[in-house]
Amino acid sequence: MFTGIITDIGAVRETQQRGDLRARIGTRYDTKGIDIGASIACDGVCLTVIELGSDWFDVEISAETVSKTNIGVTHWPAGRRLNLERALKVGDELGGHIVSGHVDGVAEIIAMKDEGDSTRVTLRAPEALAKFIASKGSVALNGTSLTVNEVNGAEFGINFIPHTKVATTWGDAKIGDAVNLEIDTLARYVARLHEWG
Repeated sequence: MFTGIITDIGAVRETQQRGDLRARIGTRYDTKGIDIGASIACDGVCLTVIELGSDWFDVEISAETVSKTNIGVTHWPAGRRLNLERALKVGDELGGHIVSGHVDGVAEIIAMKDEGDSTRVTLRAPEALAKFIASKGSVALNGTSLTVNEVNGAEFGINFIPHTKVATTWGDAKIGDAVNLEIDTLARYVARLHEWG
């Protein structure tokens, strides 16, 4: 489990197709404190560490994960910056919201507008996921816990304050970007209970 509070910005060093896709990700984390088998959210995708170096870790990414995330759109080229978050430990501060790292689909940035020092971003969610997004509810976008400002059908708005743009990769965002979207777990279960109503 994660909180959606980004603790490092890593970068893809290389990818290789070896049955599954394998990626090497550069990091500022102290890799001596990371175990093989640990989970790290990379742009919101929960991935398992399979090898470690002094300033990098390797992960394997299944075809299913590639198909459900922006990895299938961008193929994570070398140099791509990624939002990173280590798994939550018991006793850690829960600053964002409960995030599983299981991406539900890919949203697209369709508009951006500066409002003072902040940036208002409008995204379009896949139709099947739009019903789970509510005004003032939470979503995880590229692993970042965010509050939804408004919803209009499949479109929804997010506001990025200056700190978020500097502490994450959101300062690089542009119209047309494919964004990993994880809906709020609570919304998923409420909808499921309603179906059984």
